[in-house]
Amino acid sequence: MVRKNLPSEGAAEPGAPGWVCVGVVTKPKGVRGEVHIKSFTAAPTDFVAYGPVHRGPDGPVVAFELRGSQRDMVTARVAGVADRNGAEALRGAKLYVPRAALPEVMEDDEYYLTDLVGLAVELVDGTVWGTVHALHNFGAGDILEVARAEGETVMLPFTRETVPVVDIPGGRLVVEPPEEVPGDVSETDDAE
Repeated sequence: MVRKNLPSEGAAEPGAPGWVCVGVVTKPKGVRGEVHIKSFTAAPTDFVAYGPVHRGPDGPVVAFELRGSQRDMVTARVAGVADRNGAEALRGAKLYVPRAALPEVMEDDEYYLTDLVGLAVELVDGTVWGTVHALHNFGAGDILEVARAEGETVMLPFTRETVPVVDIPGGRLVVEPPEEVPGDVSETDDAE
């Protein structure tokens, strides 16, 4: 499983088709309109490398002057923002680029996590189990959020063991849920 350029956190969420979240403004820095940005790109400063960055899907373009980076955090000055109050108003703003602005994947086992949202989720025996609703990373690894037909949502670790097949052209993922996952097929069989 290879992710191309974008880590999962924030990069794969429902409700923004055609757009990829490349970062989020976390807080102001200082008093001159600078902000801290949590970048969701492989190299933190690459969030501006894909062309104009928009505040929200299809929102206004925001221009940044990068000031520095450390791990996945970037410090930047925001064009048109001159003080801390203006920077504070941007707190929590998600930053997007059009999906079409990202480079195409070159290898068969490479993909963008955003391309997984909406794919069918099947069990290894071919049973349809749900749909990919989102992907998350809360710090301990990637998590696949599956919306089940019964209305429940199930979180699965996004690992090769749990997701042995990613078939984007086929529009599906194949999963092997761990035994402790609620809604697992083994629970259904036991209830009968």
